[in-house]
Amino acid sequence: MPKKLIWWHGAHSTHRNLYHIVFVPKYRRAVLRGALIKRLMQLWYDCCKVNKWYIHELEILPDHVHMLIQIPPTIAVSNAVQYLKGGTSKVIRQEYPELEEWLWGDSLWQDGYFSETVGRTNEEAMRTYIQKQWEQEPNTSPGL
Repeated sequence: MPKKLIWWHGAHSTHRNLYHIVFVPKYRRAVLRGALIKRLMQLWYDCCKVNKWYIHELEILPDHVHMLIQIPPTIAVSNAVQYLKGGTSKVIRQEYPELEEWLWGDSLWQDGYFSETVGRTNEEAMRTYIQKQWEQEPNTSPGL
């Protein structure tokens, strides 16, 4: 069953900006297991609550994370990822010092991430829709 769509409203806008984000632990080590997963989930949901974001889906595998997150247009994806990765890295490294055996240095996460916008229609359908707008308005023309 599809999840409920969540439309957010600003003073002069309506938006639903969904992003598929993927990131990996340092050296792609398979360290995301057990209690660490529950702690990461708690930290991310807390981060989203404070920032008024919404995680639609979250899957934590031993060597990478997939997240479907909704953020407002006032937040850059890079900033959202910085909060998600940076905040958890510091807390997890303090609470799980045994990670030092596999992850040397001061970071839990590998540099970089993957992100992709997610919509209700695919790219080709959107291109066709935009290209055919003049066909929808027979009494107007694209000329000046």
